[in-house]
Amino acid sequence: MRPDIDSLSRETIVDFIGSIFDRRGGEEYLGEPVNMGQHMLQGATIAEQNGQPEEIIVGALLHDIGHFTSEFGTFTMGDTEDRHHEDAGAEVLERFFPSVITHCVRYHVAAKRYLCATRPEYYRRLSEASIHSLNLQGGPMSAEETAEFEKNPNLDQIIAVRYLDDAGKRPDMETPDFWHFAPMVQRMVDQHSETQI
Repeated sequence: MRPDIDSLSRETIVDFIGSIFDRRGGEEYLGEPVNMGQHMLQGATIAEQNGQPEEIIVGALLHDIGHFTSEFGTFTMGDTEDRHHEDAGAEVLERFFPSVITHCVRYHVAAKRYLCATRPEYYRRLSEASIHSLNLQGGPMSAEETAEFEKNPNLDQIIAVRYLDDAGKRPDMETPDFWHFAPMVQRMVDQHSETQI
């Protein structure tokens, strides 16, 4: 069920997201060896360990949040059409986060298609589940789509989050929970709110 995002505010959005991780983080992630919460927490943890900027860490932490908020439900290996979780997630977050964060959410699927089109070695590293979803999502980008995608001012950050998305699939990796990152998430919310005044 879609959340009532109109009732959320700068003061409540971080707790709301945290409650999603607490309640639903254990759900299966696309046939991968980690659950949804582990997947997103691993990407954020890897980014933090590598000294990435907070916008990359938070982008990685939230990139798949649409799997929880989308009225289309969660992708499964039996799906025959795309569920557009990236748009569902970005729609919930865009009122509260800077565009760099929402672009990392909205375009992390497009980034996979872009990298498959521009870096042949990237495709060879995709998991079986990621290849399945790629086929549902339109396959590698065309030359026209690639040229258009490269115009995004947040391209570097989107690509960075995409690589973290791919890295966050380790069954034996320990991570902190969402609340470790919550102050960072709140800083991103506050930063966005201050630019809207």
